[in-house]
Amino acid sequence: MSFDLKSFRLDGKIALVTGASYGIGFAIAQGLAAAGAKIVFNDINQELVDKGLASYKEAGIDAYGCVFNVTVEADVVAAVEKIKKDVGIIDILVNNAGIIRRAPMLEMSVEDFRLVVDVDLNAPFIVAKAVLPGMIEKGHGKIINICSMTSELGRETVAGYASAKGGLKMLTKNICAEFGDRNIQCNGIGPGYIATPQTAPLREVAPDGSLNPMNALIISKTPANRWGDPEDLQGPAVFLASDASNFVNGHILYVDGGMLATFGKPPSA
Repeated sequence: MSFDLKSFRLDGKIALVTGASYGIGFAIAQGLAAAGAKIVFNDINQELVDKGLASYKEAGIDAYGCVFNVTVEADVVAAVEKIKKDVGIIDILVNNAGIIRRAPMLEMSVEDFRLVVDVDLNAPFIVAKAVLPGMIEKGHGKIINICSMTSELGRETVAGYASAKGGLKMLTKNICAEFGDRNIQCNGIGPGYIATPQTAPLREVAPDGSLNPMNALIISKTPANRWGDPEDLQGPAVFLASDASNFVNGHILYVDGGMLATFGKPPSA
């Protein structure tokens, strides 16, 4: 049997990408749309959804935007039902919505820790739980959880984020274990350090030409010798959303320029 490149196509598929008004989620949605998927996205308020719709329109993508809080189960269930009526049953879910709170552990409030875990771990469970019945009904489905290198490695000041992303890795494996026999594949993408507006301050070069210490550390530990671009996540997302990955399940694909593969090198090397 010959290999068919059409297995990477997503024509006729409906993809919900949470928190995809901008940033990594928007880039992933663009990649899925280029492969033929109908894009549905959400954000937490109408202003962000409207900005997202304008960005998708500018990119030539006819997206469907909706407002709901990924941490509120009743809102998620209602939104998924509305998407079903307005667009159709969701074939692909990308759990992208997330937050981070940075503080040394002894200075981090319990409230902030709980908030990060709620958005970054509880919400993917809630949204997956809401879309899985439709996937079971259709006889197929793809869930992609946006994990992190902190799914594998701890780091100072991000106790809540690392805990949530480590848990998300295991939720990914558990969904695989529980629903693999329903022809549902659940995998994760673990981005490395990605060049977004949020990380721009770390990438600024000082007037004397020196790098921000964190920037220097990232470059020194990345064999690719650069930050990732949001577009670097598009190919992996399309693969994991497509029939080309039908026997890939419970896997975390790290898109990190090789950072997790090496101890790193001195910044001056």
